[in-house]
Amino acid sequence: MEWWTSLIFLISLLMVLFLSGLPVAFSFFLMNIIGAVVFMGGPFALKQLILSIYDSLAVFVFAPVPLFILMGELMFHSKMANKAMDVLEMWLGKIPGRLGLVAIIGGTIFASLTGSQMANTAMLGSTLTPAMQARGYSRDMSMGPVLGAGGIAIMIPPSSLAVILGSLAYIPISRILIGGILPGLMMAFFYTGYVVLRCVLNPGIAPIYDLERVTWRRKLAALAKYVLPLGLVVFLVIGLILLGVATPSESAALGVFGTMFLGYLYGGLKKRQIIDSIAGTCKVTVAVFMIIAGATFFSQLLSFTGAGRGLVNYVVEMQLSPMLVLAGMMIVLLFLGCFMEQVCMMMITIPLFMPIVQRLGFDPLWFGIMMLITLEIAATSPPFGLNLFVMKGVAPEGTSMTEIYLAALPYIGCDLIVLTIVALFPQLALFLPNTIK
Repeated sequence: MEWWTSLIFLISLLMVLFLSGLPVAFSFFLMNIIGAVVFMGGPFALKQLILSIYDSLAVFVFAPVPLFILMGELMFHSKMANKAMDVLEMWLGKIPGRLGLVAIIGGTIFASLTGSQMANTAMLGSTLTPAMQARGYSRDMSMGPVLGAGGIAIMIPPSSLAVILGSLAYIPISRILIGGILPGLMMAFFYTGYVVLRCVLNPGIAPIYDLERVTWRRKLAALAKYVLPLGLVVFLVIGLILLGVATPSESAALGVFGTMFLGYLYGGLKKRQIIDSIAGTCKVTVAVFMIIAGATFFSQLLSFTGAGRGLVNYVVEMQLSPMLVLAGMMIVLLFLGCFMEQVCMMMITIPLFMPIVQRLGFDPLWFGIMMLITLEIAATSPPFGLNLFVMKGVAPEGTSMTEIYLAALPYIGCDLIVLTIVALFPQLALFLPNTIK
């Protein structure tokens, strides 16, 4: 069978299973079973599938994933964000679109604590969106900053998606975690500029309201009590990796410890919250690991049938500009992001794209960071971005999906600008990883 026939068969079968409504993990496993029997034949194929499941998961690099997920669950259930948001609002004063900026700045801070874009979006949306609408903010201005800032958790450590991407693409975990920081901060910068500019040009979408006058002494006391302690967790997760003191797995474990300590200190982490956090972590981890196991055998099928090698040779023989090929891969990812969940996107594209990346001489880390940006865009891309449905769940009653889609579009535009800049200036993705000792 020709390589292109095998590739079309496997991808088409996978798409049919997705469209049937079968969960992603089961779709991969059923496709793998059918593909293994067709291409490998009988008992040997099923035995190889079972061995692949064990080999794909029994590796140390996946240890940070459940720990980062647990951090996000603990942060969400302990509601540590609420007081910190009030402090940020106190410090911003009468800047146009003040609560929108609180969402962006707060979302960027808590991205370094939760590691989950859905938890970040839910936390910001449930805390700030009703407050913004109650103060006369337009619907797009009350939801857009939350959708944008919520997705930054994909870029900034502790990003569980970055760990999965790095593991599957054989990119050092510490380097891809740190590499997302500068692009993530650039996104926050563009979001902030957009909100301020839009509110200056049209003040009616974010009416200015009076705040209680607060002395500098009280501001500093609130900052020291509710915001600065969160820096402990940020240091445990990011600082120790940058200093070369801890591996990602060790920093993830320390991050969980730091989050539990602060949650206990603030009084928001009781027995019930801990149980709910562990239960949520188990559900998400099992789902993610099942998809990883299925996708690993999928890549082995591509290799066994020669589909992966055939695609690489075909792309190289076309003699297209490497940057044109790169743009094509980004467009494919952006298209898939409109219809697929991020882990599923990675599972399908990494086995196909990474050999092309290596053959064309691109830095895998640079490509990995750009792929993370497209995953961040996918989280808010209509019609099926996960963050859009999270926002629907926490938005005030009567909010339509169309309103949520429209609120997300300007922030997707900001992300596309960042993607273009990182593509043109790779050092923005490589600078910080190159400083790791």
